[in-house]
Amino acid sequence: MSTKIIWTKIDEAPALASYCFLPILKSFVKGTGIEIEQKDISLAGRIIANFPENLTDEQKIADNLTELGEIALTPEANIIKLPNISASIPQLQEAIKELQSKGYNIPDYPEEPKTDEEKAINNRYAKVLGSAVNPVLREGNSDRRASVSVKKFAQKYPHKMMKPWPQSGSKTRVAHMQQKDFYGTEKSTTLQNDDTVKIEFIDTKSNVLILKEKLKLILGEVIDSSVMNVKELRKFFAEQIEEAKKDKVLLSLHLKATMMKISDPIMFGHAVYVYFKEALDKHADTLKEVGANVNNGLMDVLEKIKKLSDEKRTEIENDINHIINTNAALAMVDTKIGKTNLHVPNDVIIDASMPNIVRDGGKMWNRNDELQDCIAVIPDRCYATMYKEILEDAKTKGQFDPATMGAVSNVGLMAQKAEEYGSHDKTFEAKGNGTIRVVNSKNEVLLEQQIEAGDIFRMCQTKDEAIKDWVKLAVTRARATSSPSIFWLDENREHDKEIIAKVKKYLPEHNTTGLEIKILKPVDAMKYTLERIRKGLDTISVTGNVLRDYLTDLFPILELGTSARMLSIVPLLNGGGLFETGAGGSAPKHVQQLQKENHLRWDSLGEYNALVPSLEMIYDKTGNEKAKVIANALDKAIGKYLESSKSPSRKVKELDNRGSSFYLAYYWAQALAEQNDDTVIKNRFSKIAKEIEVNENKIVEELLAVQGKPVDLGGYYMPDEDKASSVMRPSNTLNRIIDEI
Repeated sequence: MSTKIIWTKIDEAPALASYCFLPILKSFVKGTGIEIEQKDISLAGRIIANFPENLTDEQKIADNLTELGEIALTPEANIIKLPNISASIPQLQEAIKELQSKGYNIPDYPEEPKTDEEKAINNRYAKVLGSAVNPVLREGNSDRRASVSVKKFAQKYPHKMMKPWPQSGSKTRVAHMQQKDFYGTEKSTTLQNDDTVKIEFIDTKSNVLILKEKLKLILGEVIDSSVMNVKELRKFFAEQIEEAKKDKVLLSLHLKATMMKISDPIMFGHAVYVYFKEALDKHADTLKEVGANVNNGLMDVLEKIKKLSDEKRTEIENDINHIINTNAALAMVDTKIGKTNLHVPNDVIIDASMPNIVRDGGKMWNRNDELQDCIAVIPDRCYATMYKEILEDAKTKGQFDPATMGAVSNVGLMAQKAEEYGSHDKTFEAKGNGTIRVVNSKNEVLLEQQIEAGDIFRMCQTKDEAIKDWVKLAVTRARATSSPSIFWLDENREHDKEIIAKVKKYLPEHNTTGLEIKILKPVDAMKYTLERIRKGLDTISVTGNVLRDYLTDLFPILELGTSARMLSIVPLLNGGGLFETGAGGSAPKHVQQLQKENHLRWDSLGEYNALVPSLEMIYDKTGNEKAKVIANALDKAIGKYLESSKSPSRKVKELDNRGSSFYLAYYWAQALAEQNDDTVIKNRFSKIAKEIEVNENKIVEELLAVQGKPVDLGGYYMPDEDKASSVMRPSNTLNRIIDEI
């Protein structure tokens, strides 16, 4: 049985942190029979792997993502997956530009492909965009929670980021559509047999266009379709802009254009268009000529008009600025550079932005760098209602207290690409009026939607085996914790009706005696969970894939100050394990600070935590006693690391990620020296712990001395290996000790 741990090479801050921590990890497991292997699934790596025929032999990278997907289907799989970029089109274009500047003959991304060649290139890049990685690796359902030591620490030393909700009242609210959204149009059915279906568009003249064919479905699979009506969407956006002006509050849009890589960028584009309509209509022909695309945000418009004469460019910029100055005030992403909520779609990440509104007392940042009430615009009702409930709860009852609040863990349905709304190949923008329908091999219509030009159609699948395993995991966690498991499912939503039927079918297969298991619609599940949180009681949220994503940011940010400290275990369906290490939403800002000040504030606690169950799995499967010893010692080291407050600071000339990893290594070596289960390990690490102890002050001095000056990483999406390693391992004293283990 293999004792290999695969560590993913990814992007931005967690990738840089790996240059520091991986040498420590590899040294600590030396001689234990445990192997650490790195696989490159970074955005740059995925792009390179997609165009091997364009590259030299030295430049080529194997398709590590496909390899990892195959490994995830084996019982031996033991993968530590750090947060990667779910690329938006602007991010993809930046990465392509960087690779081209480094001599990689990578083609440009054709935004509006016309020739067959451009369409083929566009299809290749489609494999890289959005949540390209997660559906491939997540061959199991998600068990996401704070470890006991992390939660205890958070309550003992509560984070200081929570701001009070004003007792005088708040104008902040969630706004959502009331009709013709995905929620209102959803239709769903369960397959009665294996089948192959197609998705087809029939226009008003009965012409048929095949949108997707040869889609294999299996017995028991739940499929659904829904439509976002863009006329209604635009009307809704216009209403909210007027409401924000009238109430003198900020307008903020909350979508997820990175994960929902087709639907949400289009909705984002409609928001940009409605807000800047006057200027965009006035200059429509010019903007079309320069290829400006509102789906990529206001920034794309501003970049594309740089091709124009100074006079024309200035005219358009003035018209845009006039609207910003006279229309509803926009929430800001970065006040210093004037970046609004509508500038770039990948900055508008609902799972990161909505928790911050709760945390900041119902406010977002305005142009004067002050916090101000806002309207949080979340068009679709599938999940907007639960965000509305938490804002209303905080308005009435005040801010949550990290020192006393209960924990909310999550059991998420995501195996076998379950519920990948918007990140798959079954989402389409309607080219005209007519019907889009799902038709089976007997030409029977399974699902049908009336659509108008520009509407967004999406179809989704959830396999029966994934649902069955999800129900089992929900019961297992309820039994292990004695906390209630709450299925967040809405009987008024067509998809959820089908899932509820399966939950009721599979629950009786398990012993649920003495367990509290409920099915509640999201707004009621939120209400129930918040009541428990305020009493200091723990609750398990059992949700579909999108809510898994949203809630595992929302509650950890309130409880712990960050979702990066969460433990995310994915028991794979075929017996392996995938261990995810937190969210990377704030990673870009961390990299920018490192480049400017040589200080990386990324907290690798998620990586440390993930290693413990990964090592324990090796012991459970192979009986490798050394793996158990190392895991137990690491668990103790994490506890001491937290108690000793060695997490990275935000400030320069204080401990950053490198100092944190040093102290984790120090405490890990001490724990290995103190244990008595393995004398060989004890003797080896007794010397190492002693040597670190003697050199502690010198190492810290070396780590702090380099801070405060800009550094060159040799690239953002693809850093130079030597430069990045040199930046992230600046202590020669520590490097010598680690390398000599």
